[in-house]
Amino acid sequence: MDEKKIQEFIEYWQTRGNEKSDTQKFWLDFLHCVCGLEDPGKSIEFERSVQRGEHTGFIDAYIKSTGIIIEQKSSHVSLDKPGENGLTPFAQAKSYYDWLPYSERGGFIIVSNFKEIRVHDMELPMGKPEIFLLKDLAKDFEKFLFLIDKKHESPKAKREFELSIEAGRLIGKLYNELRVRYMDPNDKKSLESLNILCVRIVFLLYAEDSGLFKKKQFFNYLKAHEEYPRHAIIKLFKILDQDVSQRDPYIEEELKNFPYVDGELFKDKNNKEIEIPQLDGLPTQIILNEMSEGFDWSGISPTIFGAIFEATLNPLTRRTGGMHYTSIENIHKVIDPLFLDELKKQLSELLAECQQSSPQDSQQKLIAFQNKLAALRFLENCTTSLIRVAAA
Repeated sequence: MDEKKIQEFIEYWQTRGNEKSDTQKFWLDFLHCVCGLEDPGKSIEFERSVQRGEHTGFIDAYIKSTGIIIEQKSSHVSLDKPGENGLTPFAQAKSYYDWLPYSERGGFIIVSNFKEIRVHDMELPMGKPEIFLLKDLAKDFEKFLFLIDKKHESPKAKREFELSIEAGRLIGKLYNELRVRYMDPNDKKSLESLNILCVRIVFLLYAEDSGLFKKKQFFNYLKAHEEYPRHAIIKLFKILDQDVSQRDPYIEEELKNFPYVDGELFKDKNNKEIEIPQLDGLPTQIILNEMSEGFDWSGISPTIFGAIFEATLNPLTRRTGGMHYTSIENIHKVIDPLFLDELKKQLSELLAECQQSSPQDSQQKLIAFQNKLAALRFLENCTTSLIRVAAA
């Protein structure tokens, strides 16, 4: 890469940044000087139209080879504040992304105001973006090669892969330590209980890191019961499967503060509890010190949890089909044309209606749509298992 070109690019754009007059030149220069493309005009399309229901939108810049959407703002515009349309730059770009055919979507959305470039990973659309500054491009240029070549990982994807390797190691370590504590470590039912136990613990760790629970809520609870952790875990599992309105009003405050977890993750089949061995000693220390305080689960996309478990949990369970992982790409190939595209269309039309309605009417319409989503059920693989599409 030509470092001189990159430095000249930085210096040239330090004092420029008008959305209307500079967007095309900025990104053509970026792809040429920073990413090394000889003929960037062949790779990028400006003002690409996107049909959103009855409305047509225009993407500021779209990189055809990688499907990456770019939403550009002027240098004085904050990337955090909504514009005149009521949407932040990222929300505006995502509205285009949602209406693109799945085959034309990339894994990332970029928003920029010339001085700052944010890379949003669409596997974690609600997560924090990677933020890069124009003045630092000389040292960060390699992190943008994913714009033009899918073989190059984004910095977030690379870090997520490294995190997944470490997560797999931790799960495997906990699994092995728990397994030897069962009366019969080779019993099929015990191994099934062990797998469920590991999945539940990892969910709790992810929940406290990602904001589903209060920060360190599970850590603090387990730490307070470090001496007798097995009994505390059993009580917690029962509480997590109870709707707040159905709980004993006199339960301990530390349990009362945990939210209800929908989806039957903590439900015992046929009212029979899973087998849980003694957890005191090393298993609890692994959970507290290495898996909770020592690791941030929020950096891992939930879509790859299946792969982590498949690679680290009981081989017998994998052979019998107990753990499966389907890539997010293959998931969308099935669910988008089946029902998700239609639901997105309905949501877009609803949002357009809300712009013409009073705040009270809009709220009622949105709640009704949310309730509709929450009530949807789909048969998976023609079996009796059900998937709940939870309202966002």
